Amino acid sequence: MVRKARLKDAQAIYSLIKEYAGEGILLPRSLNSIYEHIRDFWVYESDGEILGCCALQVVWEDLAELRSFAVRKEFKGRGIGKALISACIEEARELGVSRVFSLTYAKEYFERFGFRVVDKSVLPHKVWSDCVNCVKFPNCDEVAVILELNGRSSDILEESLQADRK
Repeated sequence: MVRKARLKDAQAIYSLIKEYAGEGILLPRSLNSIYEHIRDFWVYESDGEILGCCALQVVWEDLAELRSFAVRKEFKGRGIGKALISACIEEARELGVSRVFSLTYAKEYFERFGFRVVDKSVLPHKVWSDCVNCVKFPNCDEVAVILELNGRSSDILEESLQADRK
């Protein structure tokens, strides 16, 4: 089940992110940061366990970021990531956000949902707010992907979701 995160989920979210951060796949987040941003997070819970997480953070009036996206390795390929991304995209729509982006090493995964690769320079607020403090800055090897919520890429996501419902 996908749901908004609660305070009691913070430790599980932290552990999941920490595992991927240790591999250099995600940026690390402190437990304090997770508590401060708990309202941004969605989790996938099954039998009382958190199997995945994803956060939607508003960056600007028309732009939000999907971040801290992780699914426990032994549960990959079961639709958990898709469910989390879908929840974040739906929330972005409800907020009136027109573009959602992510910095990722899994560009092909995001492209399946209609995201397209863009140059990081189109994301100036992101680059100068978080990236400047990253150990990989300025030699970041992540790929920027973006989803326009009012266009063809949004239709690809909707088609994918409808196929799952059948």
